[in-house]
Amino acid sequence: MSGRGRLAVCAFAATLMAAGALLPLVDPPNWMFQAAFLLAIQTGVGALARRVPLARPLTVAVQALVTLLALTLVFARGQAFLGVLPGPDSVARLGELLRAGADDVGRYAIPAPGTDGIRLMVVGGVLVIGLAVDALAVTFRSAAPAGLPLLALYSVAAGLSGGGASRLWFLLAASGYLVLLLAEGRDRLSQWGRVFGGATTARKRSAGGFDRSEGRPQAPVRAGRRIGVLALGVALVVPAALPALDGGLIGGVGNGPGGGIGGGGGTISAVNPLVSLQDNLNQPQNREVLRYRSNAPGNQDMYLRILALDRFDGTSWRSSERKVTNVPERLPEPTGLSPAVQVTEVKTNLSAAGSYKQNWLPMPYPATTVAIDGRWRYEPAGRTLVGDRDQTTAGVQYSVNSLIVKPTQEQLAAASPAPAALLHEYTRVPEALPDDVRQTALTVTKGAANDYERAKKLEDWFSVDGGFTYNTDVRSGTGVTAISRFLKQKEGFCVHFSFSMAAMARTLGIPARVAVGFQPGATQSDGAVSVGLRDAHAWPELYFEGVGWTRFEPTPSRGFRPEYTQEQTPVGGPSDPAQPEAGASVAPEQSERPQDACPRQERQLGQCGAAEPRDVQPPQADDSSVGTVLLTAFGVAAGLLLLSVPLLWRVVTRTRRLAGSVRGPAKEEPGQPPSGADSPGSAAVNLDGAGAGRTTAAEAGRTLAAWQEVTDSAWDVGILPDDSLTPRKAAARIVRLGKLQDEPAAAVHRMARSVEQVLYAPVPRSGTGLREDARRIQAGLIDGVGFWTRMRALLLPRSSVRFVWALTERWSAVTDRWNVRRLRLDRWAQTLRRPSRQRG
Repeated sequence: MSGRGRLAVCAFAATLMAAGALLPLVDPPNWMFQAAFLLAIQTGVGALARRVPLARPLTVAVQALVTLLALTLVFARGQAFLGVLPGPDSVARLGELLRAGADDVGRYAIPAPGTDGIRLMVVGGVLVIGLAVDALAVTFRSAAPAGLPLLALYSVAAGLSGGGASRLWFLLAASGYLVLLLAEGRDRLSQWGRVFGGATTARKRSAGGFDRSEGRPQAPVRAGRRIGVLALGVALVVPAALPALDGGLIGGVGNGPGGGIGGGGGTISAVNPLVSLQDNLNQPQNREVLRYRSNAPGNQDMYLRILALDRFDGTSWRSSERKVTNVPERLPEPTGLSPAVQVTEVKTNLSAAGSYKQNWLPMPYPATTVAIDGRWRYEPAGRTLVGDRDQTTAGVQYSVNSLIVKPTQEQLAAASPAPAALLHEYTRVPEALPDDVRQTALTVTKGAANDYERAKKLEDWFSVDGGFTYNTDVRSGTGVTAISRFLKQKEGFCVHFSFSMAAMARTLGIPARVAVGFQPGATQSDGAVSVGLRDAHAWPELYFEGVGWTRFEPTPSRGFRPEYTQEQTPVGGPSDPAQPEAGASVAPEQSERPQDACPRQERQLGQCGAAEPRDVQPPQADDSSVGTVLLTAFGVAAGLLLLSVPLLWRVVTRTRRLAGSVRGPAKEEPGQPPSGADSPGSAAVNLDGAGAGRTTAAEAGRTLAAWQEVTDSAWDVGILPDDSLTPRKAAARIVRLGKLQDEPAAAVHRMARSVEQVLYAPVPRSGTGLREDARRIQAGLIDGVGFWTRMRALLLPRSSVRFVWALTERWSAVTDRWNVRRLRLDRWAQTLRRPSRQRG
């Protein structure tokens, strides 16, 4: 196969490997076979056009024309002339399918059904990317820019899946690009003919490390492979080592999962929820995302909290990066809650709709226990659960035990100051906060005797007395400018009210943050409570010592104001958690979710609404702990063994090389002339063992093996071998770079003379004391380097690369033998198929 043929095949493979990232987006994935077949036709047409040959732009034009014909044949055959030639009707049909596909992408959750429009988008997209890759890499012979369309194809897949594309697809796409680069590099290198210089291959080296024949220039290709593998490894390892959550907080229907978090003590981060929250509030249809049943006496306090935004940097409210842990069997006691406050423990069974996909788990606050299947992690500061990697809320069912906290007004008013650390973290406001925000807070709370009265005055001002109106069409914003504008215009939705009240409370020295989640929802006729997209909500939480984080409701006409902020509050006292009572929750009103709130197509796919909540038992203890320990121990042992391979190979090789080096020179046999006598052929080096006084092949091998051990010992400490030098010059180089003195330096020169004797002397003689000299040289080299170089030479010696060379040589020998046998089998088969000649 020619160089361009190999490039075309590699471009075809790279495009298909990158297109694999689209497989999780459409179900069923049989569209991939169609795309692969059409892409093969496109690639073949390009190969034929280049073979003619045609001009480069004309080659691309022919491929584009064939691609259009193929798409017309597959998707608009009924409107095309002769079923394949495009016309106005077929072009209109393709445009109609593209518009329908765009609508389907926005309508369906991932994985979307394989409608004609979606199939045209994915198959056509793969063909367009394939045409660009083939044109750049093969037609114009520039493979490096071909990575841009491949990256675009993978990025589209990752974007549509909400960042949840598996690392496997990235690995496939990157591997395809590397294969394409290597194929182009090899093709370019072959055009130069035979290149001299560079490292020789292992199979051309003798046992003594001397080059017996000219090598082949493999260094550029090998360096390219190493760089490619290193870059790919960094791209895979760094995201795993630095995980983050970049998915939306209140994912609307069809939103895919966001980025995940790693196991162990990873960190989490959150994005601004304003866009998705406002979009949910303005949905024309109140789609159901959650359904729950609770034994609480009423659902007015059943706010389903997702997370808390606790950092205000002047431009937005965000969630701080926090450490996450495994979900404990029972969550820690809520921060700041005193036993003197009345609490009631209730149980809630929840079920999420299949179309509701986001990383954070909605729960009543404060939760005490959570029973849920899947990969979930716990963030202690916010008392939230977050999905690990690709874990989302789609279709999950779970049970939560939580506390209904009912403090009295007296308890809130008598709250002592918050701890200094908490006060410092949750009262910080940006320097850019306008003075009118702080001044308005002081004006509204004038005359208040304590923090509780200040908080209550702020809530009353926003919800009743301040003249504010609720409007979800107001331009959203959470920065200091948006807060100042909201206080002047007095029009906004829950985000403006909660963020402004939290900021104003902080200016008054009250610890505050903003919670994001859902209102309690609407009770159905069967007793279950339904939560829809329009129930998305945000509310402020203020901290009072002895009560903890306390909910307030400043948004007018939304949610339920807690009892402790109303005028008539029943007096409570200390109590133990009450036992849950059987029965459904009672809500102030009952309503039914309209059945037509979900489009018919999604209802047929089972993506509408949540299943009936069921009781979920807490996860049981794993009985396979012993097996897990053994498996982990085996994995650790295997890893340590793998890491010790270079060390073990070096020890074994050193022992084998020096095992026979203690023998002296060969003994002179009777009847033979003395070693110094003249004899026929004495000028030749006898390595076959014939002739007395001469070095036998075995003795010469021992000398060369000892010298190679010295060369490798120098290599291990950073002195690279140079096969172009004579033994004497190589010895001087080792002495100079290794800073050897006295006996080690003399030992190097003695061994160099021994090598010269067995290679060049008219009457070769093997050296004596080779093993002792090798030990002295190694000790001198080790003494002349630092601690880390010494550890590197011991644990990961550079010369252990010879082990890889040896494996490569053996593999090449195996493949060569197989090729020879295959040729023999082919000839034998041809002989059998040849017709015999018959004599007539």
